[in-house]
Amino acid sequence: MVNIGIVGIGLVGSELVSQILKSSYKNAFKVVALSTSEKMMLSDSDYKSLSLDQVENIRSTVIQSGKPVNLGEFATYLSGSKQHSVIIDCTASEEVAKLYPSWLRAGLSVVTPNKKGFSSSLDLFKEIQELAVNTNKKGKEAKVPLVYHEATVGAGLPILSTLTDLVKTGDEIISIEGIFSGTLSYLFNNYSSLTNPTSKSFSEIVSVAKGLGYTEPDPRDDLNGMDVGRKVVICGRLAGLDLDLSTLPVENIVPEELRAVPTAQEFMSKLPEYDDHFAKLNQEALSNNQVLRYVGTVDVKGGKGGVQLIK
Repeated sequence: MVNIGIVGIGLVGSELVSQILKSSYKNAFKVVALSTSEKMMLSDSDYKSLSLDQVENIRSTVIQSGKPVNLGEFATYLSGSKQHSVIIDCTASEEVAKLYPSWLRAGLSVVTPNKKGFSSSLDLFKEIQELAVNTNKKGKEAKVPLVYHEATVGAGLPILSTLTDLVKTGDEIISIEGIFSGTLSYLFNNYSSLTNPTSKSFSEIVSVAKGLGYTEPDPRDDLNGMDVGRKVVICGRLAGLDLDLSTLPVENIVPEELRAVPTAQEFMSKLPEYDDHFAKLNQEALSNNQVLRYVGTVDVKGGKGGVQLIK
């Protein structure tokens, strides 16, 4: 039996709780602690599963019935159990990610889709990696905390585990290249296609994607390339490079004049003014029998990486 504490009860965290409670493996897990950014709920000293009968209202239940959040107390509670405990971080917070080393030292395993702990500070990444070991100093098996962050790249596809296994078994990684953003993949698959040309402008396709919930609330958070950049950094670091997001070349495809407009609504209203810019790029590609794609690369041999819109 494993105790589970979930930090971040938004759309992702709430759905995770729902899936755990509906899973055929639910008897192997106990959800004993939940936290939003403001409130938290902890079970009793016997670590019984929290009563969550109305799964669809998990967040409101925590906010209404919980107490002020204290992630130090949250972790101390979980580490006090004789059974193994796991914290699942469903936030996108760098401040929460900075707590991973203290959680690991307390014997808590960490599972997360939060990219910040693995793509921000290189020192933090290395500290997390050093703490997430499988054996003690004598080489004997020990009950030690583990870190799983497969969902930070590829939406849970076995990309990072495969990369890690290749490195561990001595395979030489020459380069890594891919379209790391599902959002940008959707945009350019629909906008720049040799087999299915569209009459829609780039701004129209962005608007459709936003309406479908494919983009961030502010599409600039997708179009600026930083999400792809973080995924490139994660892959590069796991391949053995000391990549840093602050020095990684990332092409921001948001028109420069629109980067500082204060709201997403204003950005969307002005984006059609730049449709000719994207149309020109698209036509240049199509005239050479090419398409536009937003690609992240890691040149392992060259010790560098980058993100750019290519033909």
